[in-house]
Amino acid sequence: MRGILTRKSVIAFIAISLIGAFAPLIMSQSPYAITGAPFARPVWWRGGTLSATRNFTINDGRIDLEWDKNPPAIFSLSGRITAKPGSNVRVIWRTRDKDYLLDNLSGSETYWINQDGRDMIFKQALGLPLISRSVDYLFPTHGAYSLIVEGAKSVELKLSLPGERQGLLGTDQRGRDVFTMLIYGIRTSLIIGISATIIASLLGMAFGLTAGYIGGWCDTLIMRVVDILLSIPTLPILMVLAGVWGKGLWQLVLILSIFSWMGTARSVRALVLTVRESPWVESLRALGAKRGYILWRHLVPETAPILLANIALGVPGAILAEAGLAFLGLSDPRLISWGRMLHEAHSFGAFTEGAWWLLLPPGFGIVAICLIFMDMGKFLEEKIDPRLSGK
Repeated sequence: MRGILTRKSVIAFIAISLIGAFAPLIMSQSPYAITGAPFARPVWWRGGTLSATRNFTINDGRIDLEWDKNPPAIFSLSGRITAKPGSNVRVIWRTRDKDYLLDNLSGSETYWINQDGRDMIFKQALGLPLISRSVDYLFPTHGAYSLIVEGAKSVELKLSLPGERQGLLGTDQRGRDVFTMLIYGIRTSLIIGISATIIASLLGMAFGLTAGYIGGWCDTLIMRVVDILLSIPTLPILMVLAGVWGKGLWQLVLILSIFSWMGTARSVRALVLTVRESPWVESLRALGAKRGYILWRHLVPETAPILLANIALGVPGAILAEAGLAFLGLSDPRLISWGRMLHEAHSFGAFTEGAWWLLLPPGFGIVAICLIFMDMGKFLEEKIDPRLSGK
């Protein structure tokens, strides 16, 4: 026990599990929240003069700012304006060469502002080409810019300028933080991988014990079912079942476990066939021990090492299967997993955009988890059969 707890793969698994379990609880940011511009690069990216996200609060009717980067990805203005009695409210964006009238308000005392530079109505109101980027006109050069609110009694506005750099791992096609989604994806991938493998291993142990110890027609029937299930192409069946039963988390666990128990059943059956005729099992029968007692108290402990090794080796397969189904769009779109992240990155053009930060983190996460469990499974197999260690 001490040997496996000091193994690097086990330490890495414990660390990743703790991060996946507790990090979402202390993170104030939702993985579904839009935090920046689409396809924004990580903040540590040093390519050219990429702009970082900047936010400004306007409370006194005017704000002046210096801009020394490329234009931001998005121009967004939101908040509330209270007008002076009998006056119009004008919201003006002033550049070095031109003033843009963002809004001309009248007839009320309180106005709510919600403007986005990507909207067609916004571009049309400013006289900008509809297929252009409005930020290229609002930030034509480096220099001083001003946002002015005339005729206002009180101003509570927020000017948000999401840039082309945002977060530790950038943003996805919707502007969501990739690092936050990566952390939330740990929990989903581990829950699916471990739960599906444990259920499949328990099913395989039950059928393997039954087939190996009882024998006869029961053994034949179970093994023929195993042969049939192993001969069926798994992926098309998984796709059909995901479409029929639903795409929720536990539906996915059930679907994966149903088609993952056959290998465990064969391994357990082979072990039971060699043990059931041993002298100590014959002695138990001679003493009047019941079949259930022999199975539960003696044969189950004998198969436990194989079961642990199969669980450790089966988790990577379940995680990869979930990633494959998610990549094909057959998982719950509200469920954040590494496979779903890869699916959305592929579907929304991460390859053509060169958005490597959407592809590498979940891809490396899947590879790391698989390697960790493969190493633990190899270690357990060597403990079961010392001949595999080469010593």
